[in-house]
Amino acid sequence: MPADWGRCVLTIGVFDGVHRGHAQLIGRAVKSAAVRGVPSVLMTFDPHPMEVVRPGSHPAQLTTLTRRADLVEELGVDVFCVMPFTHEFMKLTPSRYVHDLLVEKLHVREVVVGDNFTFGKKAAGTVATMQELGGRFGFEVDGVKLVGEHAVTFSSTYIRACVDAGDMAAAADALGRPHRLEGVIVHGDGRGRDLGYPTANVAPPMHAAIPADGVYAGWFTVLTPGAVVGTNQPGKRMMAAISVGTNPTFSGRTRTVEAFVLDTDADLYGQHVAVDFVEHLRPMQAFASIDELTAEIARDVDRTRELLAEPER
Repeated sequence: MPADWGRCVLTIGVFDGVHRGHAQLIGRAVKSAAVRGVPSVLMTFDPHPMEVVRPGSHPAQLTTLTRRADLVEELGVDVFCVMPFTHEFMKLTPSRYVHDLLVEKLHVREVVVGDNFTFGKKAAGTVATMQELGGRFGFEVDGVKLVGEHAVTFSSTYIRACVDAGDMAAAADALGRPHRLEGVIVHGDGRGRDLGYPTANVAPPMHAAIPADGVYAGWFTVLTPGAVVGTNQPGKRMMAAISVGTNPTFSGRTRTVEAFVLDTDADLYGQHVAVDFVEHLRPMQAFASIDELTAEIARDVDRTRELLAEPER
């Protein structure tokens, strides 16, 4: 921490997805910090705590750490603080957690957390624990009720379930934007080019939340900064028909994410890209002939154009 670090308003959590519930919580912290005239700080963890508590149980990741930082910056957060979640950190008692980290290091004036927040060794600390410790160490605690709609509470677990089921509309409703998958474009089998629909094969990072097998309409964006590559300009959003699955027509076994980017002839290999899934078009299926497959792909492309041309898509 900087030597001249003063007081702050802190919010704590994994914040995977930075969904609408997170946005409300973060907004409370940002507003309180502005009123108090101190920085707003968001503290998150890397790796995901579950991977340390129970190795091999890492949940599917809705956002990369970099994406999370960008999203919370858009919400007005001043400082993005990433705590390495280690075995030593995991063993901190609630009182040590608060004294050593929140009081001695961050000098918190207020802590804003969800009403289901837990912390410390074996998740023994609750909002009530934090409030008790706040009274002892001189900071306030705001426990915020999580938001939702139609009897559904917005949570990362709920959104993962939507993505896993291929319900991209429900995922987008809870996120406040389409679900995004990032990755690097790698070489594939080249079948798309032979069919007249060359695809960009996206290699996502480990633990990424990949939608259910099927074909989707979505947006494709090159994130790599730099010069224009072919007809594709970094940062420009383009329509794409996206296939997730094993290519059953060709008896494929490896699950892939392939995007046919409309209206471009760019060389995308090696580019870091983002694919935003807007709507599920159809399930993955095997076709009896190549002609049937290409005819269905043409319909996928037409439907993608229609859907993404609609307002607010």
